[in-house]
Amino acid sequence: MNAPFSPAPDAELLICSAKACREPARWALRWNNPRIHTEERRKNWLACDDHKEGLAEFLRIRGFLREVEPLS
Repeated sequence: MNAPFSPAPDAELLICSAKACREPARWALRWNNPRIHTEERRKNWLACDDHKEGLAEFLRIRGFLREVEPLS
């Protein structure tokens, strides 16, 4: 089981991973590429509220999305 995403104490500096977006991140999209990563491995994209669904859909279509969690 994977540990929940816990950002660093300076989490207010985390920004959305969407291209050209500078909004604060509110979500962690946890993913892996099963062709090159082990099942336990997780990479993280960060998303603001406006880009959460678009980024999640991009990963979901490719079969990469594993979890979507709010940043705490």
